Amino acid sequence: MDLSLIGIIIGLAGLMYACMKGLSIIIAAPIFSLVVAGTGGLPLLEAFLETFMGGAVGYIQSFFPMFMLGAVFGKIMEDTGAASAVGNWVIDKIGSDKAILAVVAACGVLTYGGISLFVVVFTMYPLAMGIFKEADLPRRLIPGCIALGAFTFTMTAIPGTPQIQNIIPTEFFGTDAMAAPIIGLVGALIMAVGGVMYLNREARKAKAAGEYFEVGDAEEFEEVSADELPSFALSILPLISVVFLLNVFGMDINVALFWGVIIAIVLLWNKLETLDQLKETVNTGATGSLTAIMNTGLAVGFGSVVQAVPGFDTMVEGLTRFTFGNPYLYGVISTNALAGATGSASGGMSIALEALSDSFLAMGGNPEMLHRSIALASGGLDVLPHNGAVVTLLIVCGLTHKDSYKDIFVVALAIPVLAGLVGVLLATMGIA
Repeated sequence: MDLSLIGIIIGLAGLMYACMKGLSIIIAAPIFSLVVAGTGGLPLLEAFLETFMGGAVGYIQSFFPMFMLGAVFGKIMEDTGAASAVGNWVIDKIGSDKAILAVVAACGVLTYGGISLFVVVFTMYPLAMGIFKEADLPRRLIPGCIALGAFTFTMTAIPGTPQIQNIIPTEFFGTDAMAAPIIGLVGALIMAVGGVMYLNREARKAKAAGEYFEVGDAEEFEEVSADELPSFALSILPLISVVFLLNVFGMDINVALFWGVIIAIVLLWNKLETLDQLKETVNTGATGSLTAIMNTGLAVGFGSVVQAVPGFDTMVEGLTRFTFGNPYLYGVISTNALAGATGSASGGMSIALEALSDSFLAMGGNPEMLHRSIALASGGLDVLPHNGAVVTLLIVCGLTHKDSYKDIFVVALAIPVLAGLVGVLLATMGIA
């Protein structure tokens, strides 16, 4: 076997293991990039300063405005109570007797409206605790509900979502956020219906086993009084505006998010009250975006080094044979593998597209079908145990991987992978 191919395998495995053990990808990505570069015969200093940093900086240059504006938008919606108001409204309409569906739907509405999944985790935790307390369901099921609503169908599948996993492919295929709507809607139905059915079954099993709601080791949660929140009508308008501007007017995602921020400030000003409060909210949101963009950008830098060594061509040739020349299956497998290795849907997708998008097209892939099938694939193996969103979700809920990861695995990994394969089948049949 080619030494550089062995280096790629060691580098990918090492990066995944390091992240699972809690080492920041900011440290792990450069280290394992040098492993790949060294086994591939690249000059180490040049590989780090030019290849690795070039890939990372290129990604940050392309997507920093979206990360920053999205984080600011989400923080405004969080601090004003608008996100909670929307979540409460959805839960009230569905009812506490359908606690799981209510939490999933509320998360879905928020993420489809453009709010970062990390913000949704913090917003939905107290709401989910309140409704699970009322329904007397064990709180170990809460992470699975939030993961299903925020990390799956509204992140990758439903056409028009402003989440970055649906925007990145537009840069490579010249598509828009509504690409391949049939594939997207079928994938969304598989994820949403399959996930809710699974979680409801787990809830029935828990009830039969005598489990009930307990606060346990969770941090104290304060149920939000509806009287303190802005109205649903004012709260939903900024979310609708982002989706509307992106998909109806065809605005660039950065412009749509910018106007979403402005609309949120104007409509929710009475909840911000002062310029100092607005400044603090905007500063916190903007600063918070830096970690996310750096983590993803450095994962892409690692991919740039992988692409530069001779073993990459061997790997590409092997994957082409393994996928029988099907560009959609090729895209789904490579994206899933890289998303799993980096613990990042957007990072894995970006590496795959930077390296292989031309190959997918050269094999005869339809750009819209490639867009949707690869977007679906990005939300599969990315939620392996080292994924940052998974770790954050469990910490916020005061639970461990042992308590709740099985549910996250089923609803946010296993079922989405199945949905991605169905997407490959539909794309191969020419159904978009």
